[in-house]
Amino acid sequence: MEKGFKGEDIACEYIIENGYQVLERNFRLKTGEIDIIAMKENLLVIIEVKTRTNINYGYPYEAVNKRKQDKIIKTALYYVKLHGLKNIQLRFDIIEIYLGKENKINHYENAFM
Repeated sequence: MEKGFKGEDIACEYIIENGYQVLERNFRLKTGEIDIIAMKENLLVIIEVKTRTNINYGYPYEAVNKRKQDKIIKTALYYVKLHGLKNIQLRFDIIEIYLGKENKINHYENAFM
């Protein structure tokens, strides 16, 4: 299984255990892709998952630069419009997954916008 998909599976399990409902995975448009779209109460949570086995190339959240954030935001706004969602709050999170003997998860709520 590819590292990224394994990380997304782990992230989904984690957010479900923490009271989120997963609406979509790997939502793609020309503007970009969203790894996980979830709901928690009346909050639409857009989640970027970054998976690593080490930090040789920096921390995973550092890979979510301004350009990547802009793509995710544009894609999320299209998703909201496409589904006719009104009066809903949006939050952009990053979940880091470190694969190892024991997987480690860091969840950054309100990571950008």
